[in-house]
Amino acid sequence: MQEVDADLTALDRAIINAFQGGFPVVERPFDAAAAALRERGVDVTGPELAERVRELDEEGILSRFGALVNAEEIGGAASLVAMHAPEDRYEAMADTVNEFTAVAHNYEREHPHLNMWFVVSVADHPDPDKDGDDRVEEVLAEIEDATGQETYNLPKVREFHVGAKFLVDGPVPEGDVDLSDLGPEVTSSGRDTLTPEERDLVVEIQGGLPVTETPYADVAAAIDADVEWVLETIKRFDAEGKVRRVGVIPNHYALGYTENGMTVWDVPADALDEVGPVVADLDFVTHCYERPRHAGVWEYNFFAMTHGRTEAESERRIAEVRDLMDDYWDVGADDWDTLFSTRILKKTGIRIADRADSNTA
Repeated sequence: MQEVDADLTALDRAIINAFQGGFPVVERPFDAAAAALRERGVDVTGPELAERVRELDEEGILSRFGALVNAEEIGGAASLVAMHAPEDRYEAMADTVNEFTAVAHNYEREHPHLNMWFVVSVADHPDPDKDGDDRVEEVLAEIEDATGQETYNLPKVREFHVGAKFLVDGPVPEGDVDLSDLGPEVTSSGRDTLTPEERDLVVEIQGGLPVTETPYADVAAAIDADVEWVLETIKRFDAEGKVRRVGVIPNHYALGYTENGMTVWDVPADALDEVGPVVADLDFVTHCYERPRHAGVWEYNFFAMTHGRTEAESERRIAEVRDLMDDYWDVGADDWDTLFSTRILKKTGIRIADRADSNTA
C-alpha cells in the first residue's frame, strides 16, 4: 500500500475511519463522538475532536463535515450522460458543455468513442404535466444543438449502492462507529414535498455543517429556527433518505485514492438481480447502478465505481469484481470495460437550492 497518508496522526486516522457516517445528531455531538473514540483507545475530548475536524477540513484532508444530502429525494432529477468529443474539438466542446449550469460534473474518460462523461442536474419541470426527466431531455437537446454531437442519456434505472468509504491504516480500521441512534425519536412525515422551513434547512446544510462544538445550534441560529426542530428534522431526513449519512466526507484524492475506475458490464437480465447486491457489498465499490443500454453504441447496463490508491491496487480490485461476476454468468472479454478518468473538466456540485425550490409547497 502506498503510504500517501503518512503525515496523518493516529487521531486523524481515527476521525477519518470512524465518522464517515453515523455521526450523532445531538446538541453537542463531538462530546458523544469523543466518548466513542475513547472506548476504542483514542484519548480525545469533545473540544479537541471538534478542533481537529475543523483543521482537517481547512487543510483539505476532508471535503467537508456534515449531512450528505440526497438530491434525488429533495426534488428535480439528475442523469449521467456520455458523448463523443472529437480530439481536434475536445477543449472547445468541454467549454461549451461546462457553460450549461445544469452540468454539475464533467470528466474526460478513457474510451475510444465516448470520451466525455457529465452529470446533468435539474429542478422539477415548471410545466405540471412534465417532470425532471423531461427537463433533462430538454437540456440534452440544447447541448446537442450547441455542440453538434449526439448525447447518450444514462439515467439510473436501479440503485444498488451509494456509499463511498475511504479508510486508512490506523485506529478503528473497520470504520464501524455508528452513533446515529443518538438524538430525538422521529417518525416519517409522509410527504414528498418540502415545507419552506425544510427547504431553508436543506440549503443551509447542503455544503456542510459548521465545525464547532454546537453545529446544529449554529444552523438553527442561521435560519432562525429552534435547535430542537433542526435536530429532529435532520434525524428524520436521515431516516427518510433525504440525507444519506451524517459525518466527515474525506477528500479521497488527499488520502491517495487517485485511481478512479468506472467498471461497466453487459450483465444478462436473469443475472442482474443477484449480481447487483453482491458487487455493491464490496467495500471498495462506492457507486453501483443499473443503467440503460444504447444499441450499437453502448452495450453495458451495469456500472460499478471502484477506487484505489495505486494502479496495481486498482487493477486488483477490478479483477476481484471480474472474478465475482464470473460466479454468476460466463463473462466474456467483450462483456465489460473499465473507463478511467483522465481529467476533471468541471466539478461544481449538485445545485440543491434550485431542486429544493421546485419541490417546496
